[in-house]
Amino acid sequence: MAAVREDLPRGRYGRSADERADRTLRVVGAVLAVALSAMVGWFGYDYIAGQKISAEVIKFDVTTDSEVQVHLEVRKDREATGTCTVRSLAEDGGEVGRLDVRIDGRDVERIDQVVKVRTTQRATSAGLVGCTAR
Repeated sequence: MAAVREDLPRGRYGRSADERADRTLRVVGAVLAVALSAMVGWFGYDYIAGQKISAEVIKFDVTTDSEVQVHLEVRKDREATGTCTVRSLAEDGGEVGRLDVRIDGRDVERIDQVVKVRTTQRATSAGLVGCTAR
């Protein structure tokens, strides 16, 4: 006599352990993907929209052993005010001068400004440290 095997009806006795684990992993993965996407979106928005003042050094000129002239181009929101920090470096890379430049210019989005940075010795370069809005 041959053994007869009966298949159980599908879905009648609930999900198997593997199916439950697969579903749990899918739910956790979806939640993490949504959270990561939201976080990347927030950081991107904050980086772009949060910068009210940005600047760059167009050129610099070492005029004497104790002074550097720096040409700054500042871009900002119309109502934004703040400070940009410029520094000068010596040949060995040490900082020899630093200046905080006030940015006011209400109702203006772009400012070209030449500033003089006093130095303690001859500078070989000048650069922008950064800008902060008030």
